[in-house]
Amino acid sequence: MAKRAATKGNDFVAQVLGLLTPLGPVRARAMFGGHGIYLDDVMFALIGWGGLWFRVDDDTKSRFAAAGSEPFVYQGKTKPVEMPYWRAPEGSLESPETLLPWAEFALGAARRAKTEKTARRRGRGQG
Repeated sequence: MAKRAATKGNDFVAQVLGLLTPLGPVRARAMFGGHGIYLDDVMFALIGWGGLWFRVDDDTKSRFAAAGSEPFVYQGKTKPVEMPYWRAPEGSLESPETLLPWAEFALGAARRAKTEKTARRRGRGQG
């Protein structure tokens, strides 16, 4: 039974990568029981925990909320923790045309987060 579940998960990863191919050389990397989805060196989505989750930030979160999406939340030691990933909106996995706009929002959010993180690291090093 576990092998069958793993195959189903791998089929979903392959399906998502196929839909995202127009973005460029997307790849999946196994992590924490799921998969991170990358374009170049930027992780912009997660697969696992019941679906496909896209990276959001203050510029994109409201778009996902308006589409009826929900945040990725897990139970921390003392309280629920909301991650900066939101579920792919309902119906978006139907075709590249319906999925790519959401992936582009996520890619932009992930790139902005990476740029901010790099700037913070540089700032600490200039003390």
